Amino acid sequence: MSGLVELTVETIGARGDGIAHDGGGPVYIPFTVPGDRVRARIEDERGAGRAAVVAEMLVPGPGRATPACRHFGICGGCALQHLDPTLYAATKTAFVRAALAHHGLADAPLRPLILLPPGTRRRVRLSLARPARKDAMPKVGFSQRATHDLIAIAECAVLAPTLFALVAPLRVLAGELLAPGESGHATLQLADSGVDALLDLPRAPDLAALENLAAFAEAQDLARLLWRAPQAGKSGGEPMLVAQHRPVRIVIGGTAIDLPPDAFLQATPEAEAALTEAVREAVGPATRIADLFAGIGTFAFALAGQARVDAVEGWAPATDAITQAARRADIAGHVTAQARDLQRRPLDEDELAPYGAVILDPPRIGAKAQAAALARARVPRIAAVSCNPASFARDARILIAGGYRLVAIQPVDQFVWSPHVELVAAFLRADGA
Repeated sequence: MSGLVELTVETIGARGDGIAHDGGGPVYIPFTVPGDRVRARIEDERGAGRAAVVAEMLVPGPGRATPACRHFGICGGCALQHLDPTLYAATKTAFVRAALAHHGLADAPLRPLILLPPGTRRRVRLSLARPARKDAMPKVGFSQRATHDLIAIAECAVLAPTLFALVAPLRVLAGELLAPGESGHATLQLADSGVDALLDLPRAPDLAALENLAAFAEAQDLARLLWRAPQAGKSGGEPMLVAQHRPVRIVIGGTAIDLPPDAFLQATPEAEAALTEAVREAVGPATRIADLFAGIGTFAFALAGQARVDAVEGWAPATDAITQAARRADIAGHVTAQARDLQRRPLDEDELAPYGAVILDPPRIGAKAQAAALARARVPRIAAVSCNPASFARDARILIAGGYRLVAIQPVDQFVWSPHVELVAAFLRADGA
């Protein structure tokens, strides 16, 4: 470990840390802003640079704000609460710009960041732990920054209040379910019909534990409660139902969709609305659309009123949910679904030929194979949705090399106070096909 050094923060990196330089290269300093002059302690190496902590603030830079949460700086959930609104928006926009520039797209048409309110996150994975000391209180919360140690949260400025209200009851439940030294997780999702909860436990619950779980579901008026535990050396088995008081449903485009256990929703309703509007603009007047990596049909059902949408998704429970919802709503002729692993078996040029537009919404790793297939196809319009500007920029280069023109990128601040940014990009065939 080195001694103290004086550094001036120059910019904020992709992980949310301030970056300074000395003779040894970049130094990453959390919770700083450009212009901070600090006395810092070098802690360790991190990739091509070194990590440091502030020992003394010598001259603060501009653009600071009072963090919204008492846990900021310890909890690993947020990285940017110390930025004022102007610097915050500029920083997140710069994250996207840097990823684009890395792939030769520095001049891409980037629109202003759509900012979204805190306190709206409708999906969360909380850690549960019962300390080894028998007299210690169980903990419910998030991992501390850069460690696996758990911080028991007393507030959260990100979560929807309905989800945060379950933290205290979960703490009691953890004391009943877990033995000293055991840990688990609770995935909570706020659907239109109520909270869907999935508990990952270290072992299968016995009869008494199941009774406690059922009582918890009843007392908290959960729409559904499931548990899951490792089986035969695997990290997790199939979710097992404890109680379901009503269907776990979300309504999109007027269609009610029953969510499978552990289904994926966009992180906030406000972000979903912003992304949908950008996708709608990108697909334009297309009357037949392929929705690739469709999830539960978030965009498919939103666009069903203007076009036939064929949803393709690798997770079969999601495509089953889409099919059932379309049948119930009597729109099976407008929305179809098939299960297919698009990473291993992307739609080829012939399969893409009938479509006037494609929606491409892959996971964080992107869709390199599907982008290559699209680059060889003649689809007039592409709406590319991404939660990772780096993989998006790589795939965008593939599309551009294949004859597409990138006409707009709309960043959306779906993950408030984190370094992550969502975006929707519009592509047109450069030859006007």
